[in-house]
Amino acid sequence: MVHIALHFIVPLVYSLLFFRDRLLRTWLILSATMLVDLDHLLADPIYDPNRCSIGFHPLHSYVAIVIYVLLLLPRKTRLVATGLIIHMALDYLDCFI
Repeated sequence: MVHIALHFIVPLVYSLLFFRDRLLRTWLILSATMLVDLDHLLADPIYDPNRCSIGFHPLHSYVAIVIYVLLLLPRKTRLVATGLIIHMALDYLDCFI
């Protein structure tokens, strides 16, 4: 449960630190990157508390993560890319806890 909460709290803290003037909009965009977890629906079982998402699910693959990093380059995709990278970092941390 803490893991899911962090997917909303960390983007909020990031928004507060760097986008205070557009706080709600930024937080909503960063939180929308949670939709990347829809790839969990392809797994069997859908939820496994002992499974590391990184490298297992298609949108959590290392190739996808490289694409997310490349999406930091264009200004128009930078915020979404930041949300996806935050998401992947939190999921990566979850692999060790």
